[in-house]
Amino acid sequence: MLLVTGTESFLADRAVRSAIAAVSKNAADAGDSAVEVTDLEASTLDVGVFAELTGPSLFATERVLVLRGLENLPSEMAPHLIEYAGSPSDDVLAVLVHSGGQKGKGVLDKLRKASVTEVVATAPKAWELPQFVAGEIRLHGGTVDEGAASALVDAVGHDLRALAGACSQLVSDSGGQAVTTQLIGQYFGGRAEVTSFAVADAAIAGRTEPALEQLRWALDCGVAPVLVTSAMAGGLRGLAKYSSAPSGMREADLAREVGVPPWKLKQLKQQSRSWTPGGLATAIKAVAQADADVKGASGDAGYALERMVLTITRAHGRR
Repeated sequence: MLLVTGTESFLADRAVRSAIAAVSKNAADAGDSAVEVTDLEASTLDVGVFAELTGPSLFATERVLVLRGLENLPSEMAPHLIEYAGSPSDDVLAVLVHSGGQKGKGVLDKLRKASVTEVVATAPKAWELPQFVAGEIRLHGGTVDEGAASALVDAVGHDLRALAGACSQLVSDSGGQAVTTQLIGQYFGGRAEVTSFAVADAAIAGRTEPALEQLRWALDCGVAPVLVTSAMAGGLRGLAKYSSAPSGMREADLAREVGVPPWKLKQLKQQSRSWTPGGLATAIKAVAQADADVKGASGDAGYALERMVLTITRAHGRR
């Protein structure tokens, strides 16, 4: 059995794909041509289906059972799953995917006590993203230095799927050469100037017109609306943590407390001078509303984002 836990869906999906690939390879090495994969939501599971999917195979084939949304497992199924974890079938790999949070924690704890192998899908911190990029590029057989890796993060943003796709594309098109800032500029230079972070920085600084201009250019260049709300939420969250952090902390400790790289502290210090707790609360609520809107609550994502920017810039400096 394999337990995949965590909120980062890209890494969770990768763990599931890797597990299936490993079973497929083992089957091929043993002379079997196919692996039977069943992928379903845990909420739909019942005793009969579970027994059928984990019981002896009539055709002696290797099988993989992927149960997603383990936190939604019916309560009556929990004892059966825990019992199975104590003595799993030799020819079935059960991959249990839990999307994080407290729901279903009791089942997780019992699975861990049964010594189930666990993969934790946790998103890297913002300052760890260049390392993620470097690892992705190495995974595809390429090389990149720290500066170029950071440039790609600046150009593409913090979404792991987008970063991984960019890494794959760059290595494929680099012709065996190192991935450089010049190559990144050729592919993503236009986006680098209109990233969601540029919108967030301008709005948090209270610069209404530049923030709206950056927003319009970003949307015209294909930047996903959800990346704009994500960048805005991250910027305001860091500012709120900085503003509420105990005074007198060392720079390294303060950076860890806030969750930003040390070089970011200077910018946060400057930003914090123009924000009050009430203004921050207003801005954060505006981002939450816009995030819900761009994910389906509103039919016009562009309007929702413009309203968010206006609300944030008006909250800037409010006493």
